[in-house]
Amino acid sequence: MEAGACIIVSAGDFPSRLRINKEEGDLVIAADAGYKALADAGIAPDVFVGDGDSLGTIPDSCEAVKLPEIKDDTDTVAAVKLGFDRGYKLFILYGALGGKRFSHSVANLQTLSYIDSRGGVGMIFDDNCTVTVLSGENHPRFHIRGDDGYFSLFALGADAEVSISGAKYESDSVRLSPSFPLGVSNEPRGECFVTVHSGKVLLICETGTD
Repeated sequence: MEAGACIIVSAGDFPSRLRINKEEGDLVIAADAGYKALADAGIAPDVFVGDGDSLGTIPDSCEAVKLPEIKDDTDTVAAVKLGFDRGYKLFILYGALGGKRFSHSVANLQTLSYIDSRGGVGMIFDDNCTVTVLSGENHPRFHIRGDDGYFSLFALGADAEVSISGAKYESDSVRLSPSFPLGVSNEPRGECFVTVHSGKVLLICETGTD
């Protein structure tokens, strides 16, 4: 198993104030037009994955995995599967939100759930938020650092039972439903922890106070 992270850059909004610091053992994958975002940032990917529709070409400057135009997997999901095949369990996604197509943002949130279902950890980084999936089965506990901003919890697929400590709104056990946003806009207070007892939740940490 690889000890590093699989860093995937997709074609959404690329964070302006976040920098990719590639460490030894990391794998950087450009998911189609994510190649351009990496090039603009002066970062050379290890692998290109995609059918070239959004980039307009298949680059020859790195390893390229060309996908068919008609496929079930998005370019980002194909990149995640490649990472799993190469032994990675930690996935860091940039450019996975925003962009011209809202549907791809939703698809990438589902991709986090897919990563969790395979026993991995996936995190989306954007300018103003960090997004991950927690589940009672695979990744039940998360430490939210800092006392600035908000965090929100949304049940995925079915009801989820969670505990929250060190926050403005705390609970030893609260049930979240996918049909009602009860877990939106909580605030950490020092050492904040979220524990998922059952089900699966989408955790969104947002900076700022707007």
